[in-house]
Amino acid sequence: MIRVVVVEEMGLLRGALCAVLSHEEDMEIAAAVADVREVSAVVRRTQPDVVVLDVVPESPQSCGPVRTIEEIGVHVPKAAVLAMSYRWSPAVLEAAVSAGARGFIGKDGPLEELVRMVRSLAAGERVIDPTAAVAVLSPPKSPFTPRELDVLRAAAEGLPLKEIARRLFLAHGTVRNHLSAILRKTGSRNRMEAIRRAQRDGWL
Repeated sequence: MIRVVVVEEMGLLRGALCAVLSHEEDMEIAAAVADVREVSAVVRRTQPDVVVLDVVPESPQSCGPVRTIEEIGVHVPKAAVLAMSYRWSPAVLEAAVSAGARGFIGKDGPLEELVRMVRSLAAGERVIDPTAAVAVLSPPKSPFTPRELDVLRAAAEGLPLKEIARRLFLAHGTVRNHLSAILRKTGSRNRMEAIRRAQRDGWL
């Protein structure tokens, strides 16, 4: 019997994943978790074979799920992590691979593919679905000019407009214009959102 822990914040999706997997004769749900902060304790207690884990794509360098993958590998090394994401990017995938995930699947993929991947991981294989593979082989092209990237990198450090202008030897108004272009190109409402989306898509 393959013991599975499902980690998904959204209740409806979490319930659907559990229902599909528990319907399989060779699988059982060891636990269903909404809060990623509870995962380490849950996997130590339940000792699953596979952990299906939602990976938030917004900030791959600091997101909780990526740290959780590392913790699972330390505390329950036999447990294989199947990372899920609505939108894969090279940065998110690289972070999950480095943390120790062995499987990667898009959240909009067919449920039968999820079942197949859980079985493959339990058998010791590594798996990746086509959407994640395409994200690595054909990452989206950055829409930013070199100067816009300079401004965005400085903004990601938390620098105020005046400091960005001073560092890059630009006029205050020029920096503001670059930031406006960055917000427009990323469809963002503010600088922090633009930074997260640029990180998510591997542009920053």
